[in-house]
Amino acid sequence: MALIQYITQINVEAGALKLLAAECQRVGIKRPMIVSDRGVVAAGIVDKVLKMLQGVDATVFAETPSNPTEAAIRLATSQCKASGCDGLIAVGGGSSIDCAKGIAIAATHEGPLKSFATIEGGTGLITARVLPIIAIPTTSGTGSEVARGAIIIVDDKRKLGFHSWDLVPKSAICDPELTLGLPPLLTAATAMDAIAHCIETYLAPSFNPPADGIALDGLGRAWGNIERATKNGADIDARLNLMCASFQGALAFQKGLGCVHSLSHSLGGLLPGLHHGTLNAVFLPTVLRFNSQAPSVQKDRRMEELARVMGVNSPDAVPGAIRDMSARLGLPVDLRSMGVERKHFSAIVSGAMADHCHLTNPRRATADDYMGMLEETL
Repeated sequence: MALIQYITQINVEAGALKLLAAECQRVGIKRPMIVSDRGVVAAGIVDKVLKMLQGVDATVFAETPSNPTEAAIRLATSQCKASGCDGLIAVGGGSSIDCAKGIAIAATHEGPLKSFATIEGGTGLITARVLPIIAIPTTSGTGSEVARGAIIIVDDKRKLGFHSWDLVPKSAICDPELTLGLPPLLTAATAMDAIAHCIETYLAPSFNPPADGIALDGLGRAWGNIERATKNGADIDARLNLMCASFQGALAFQKGLGCVHSLSHSLGGLLPGLHHGTLNAVFLPTVLRFNSQAPSVQKDRRMEELARVMGVNSPDAVPGAIRDMSARLGLPVDLRSMGVERKHFSAIVSGAMADHCHLTNPRRATADDYMGMLEETL
């Protein structure tokens, strides 16, 4: 049986931030904690959020690291409880939104955070007691604003996934105006994250026709606008299309992801300073060549469909087109340029084999397969 679930309330338009107070009232949040990071605060976006909350007693946690950690969640949870907060407003990229999801669990459930991780069998332990979340993305990549999952580095340094329908934000306020100040390289890296989501979930073998359609539409929007938005950060139409592609990828990846994310999660936990979207962009061409031989991909001519949506001449040219796009945008195209060495490979492979995305790749990868992918990507 295929389980198909869609998902939450999404408010998407330029200026959608003006809906925040009404959304707090609808969701039932009276004393929110704003979860963000220093960069978003410095850009003045948290001030804009606070302006929309006039008369609401809000507290701010702005110490989300570039990859959310259990330590940061512990600190924020203490502040959340001390302030009597009854809900969370996540303002930022996927790190802030995922950090908020970790806080939502930790503030309402007993036990170490890792016990709620998917690979630890913790999904069923996450209940409707979680604090409600309103998500306000300021990047267009992760789609965490509409997703049931969060990726968090726990105390033992593993980068783990946490998944529950109870973690889906009650409201997503997707305002492309909040992304206008995003620097070019971060625009490119986050958009490549959305592209990876749309492609991987489309290739995942589980049966979900609505997700396939959403993923392909999102891919077309991202691929057609990534260069425009990177070269002209003030192009509001390109920004809107990237924001749509971001949440479309996440609406679709309930199908599952694959080896790109298995590798990125593992390497991102090992070297936390590496940007997740950039890692996805680096791994995607190599994994696509591997997955193109999967029976389900060949049977349904899925590489042909990717080529059609991307405007690429042939299925075999898709991996190279992605690599060329990264190069044109100024992103790394190999692991060596990101400081990764062969000495890291064994640990990366171990983490990838244990990652929750490993099981939903269309072609089962062995440890030797992962080693080959790493060699090819180095």
